[in-house]
Amino acid sequence: MRVKIIPGVASGEVTAPPSKSMAHRLLISAAMAEGVSIVDGVSDCEDVRATLGCLRSLGIECKQEGDRVTVFGKDPTLTTATAPLYANESGSTLRFMLPIALLSGATTMFGGTEKLMSRPMSVYEDICKERGLVYIQDGRTITVKGPLKGGVFNVVGNISSQFISGLLFALPVLPDDSRIKIAPPIESRSYIDLTVSALMRFGVRAIWEDEYTLYIKGGQKYQPTDTTVEGDYSGAAFIDALSVLGSSVKVLGLDPDSLQGDRVYKKYFEQLKRGTPTIHIGDCPDLGPILFAVAAAKCGGIFSGTKRLRIKESDRAAAMAEELSKFGTKINVYEDKVIVYPADFHKPTEPINGHNDHRIVMATAILLTLVGGEIDGAEAVKKSYPEFFGHLRKLGIEVIEYDD
Repeated sequence: MRVKIIPGVASGEVTAPPSKSMAHRLLISAAMAEGVSIVDGVSDCEDVRATLGCLRSLGIECKQEGDRVTVFGKDPTLTTATAPLYANESGSTLRFMLPIALLSGATTMFGGTEKLMSRPMSVYEDICKERGLVYIQDGRTITVKGPLKGGVFNVVGNISSQFISGLLFALPVLPDDSRIKIAPPIESRSYIDLTVSALMRFGVRAIWEDEYTLYIKGGQKYQPTDTTVEGDYSGAAFIDALSVLGSSVKVLGLDPDSLQGDRVYKKYFEQLKRGTPTIHIGDCPDLGPILFAVAAAKCGGIFSGTKRLRIKESDRAAAMAEELSKFGTKINVYEDKVIVYPADFHKPTEPINGHNDHRIVMATAILLTLVGGEIDGAEAVKKSYPEFFGHLRKLGIEVIEYDD
């Protein structure tokens, strides 16, 4: 899909999209609780659909009516796959579900897009090899077979926190106690805390023994509960950026006490408004594209902790450098740093390439509200924020959609 955005000033209010990060966590926890749970406020985005599909492939009944999902949970040690678990493009789905698939001892196959299957999974591969479990990856699928046992799990902290979260879902139901020892530094710690908070809603506890060790008591049982997904700071950042660029908008439905690490975007926007700051995004890499975009439209910025942007849906630093160059902005991309230089900001010289990445599409779309232009591959927003262009229209921005 191609979209054309007409320059305009946005005004009004929209409600933040539901947090897909919490939706994954709450739906998985509900599936592991024997009984009936209700999760309200569930986004219909593609990533959450992938998690629901995988749960159903494990024999978990999930009834969806609007944004409410009723989950009929089962003992996770007894669930076995009735079909391959297809994670589509969702790294969260794949990394959260894989340790759960190891609980029963049955053989489970995972599939996904070529891009997802190429993303790093060595943490789980190493754990399976150390414990004599089956792990086979052929570039198109991953096949695993347990059963997983408790104990000590050594994990490096400078990789995706999703691996640690995946273990946190599975380890509490094993008979033996476990510890996850994380080699510093820990990046995206807030996402680990989100998982811990989701577990607590379902009666399961994981405790920080010290700054780098999580203790998980064995023999715990998930308890069915009714809960609601909070608003998403990651998605809200794109809409809120409009106000930094001269519009006047308000994003509703955000919990001021949220554990979401991306809530820091407000502080970073203020810094970008005042000058050319140095900002570390190792704990909030998903903010990278919109922070680069705001920096390009304001006074530039220096961003550290960027190396993990290479292994997202696209190589996000390189993709933003390519697309922002069309606006006249120069970006230098280094191993773990990105520098955005202030420039003569203008209408793109050619259509923006969405790089099949929802955050690239949304970040560049916000810039196009200033100067106008077109984006190819705009359908990528369905991955996390399918209402995005509708929300822009609600705020008074003219968006014209064309089928490819």
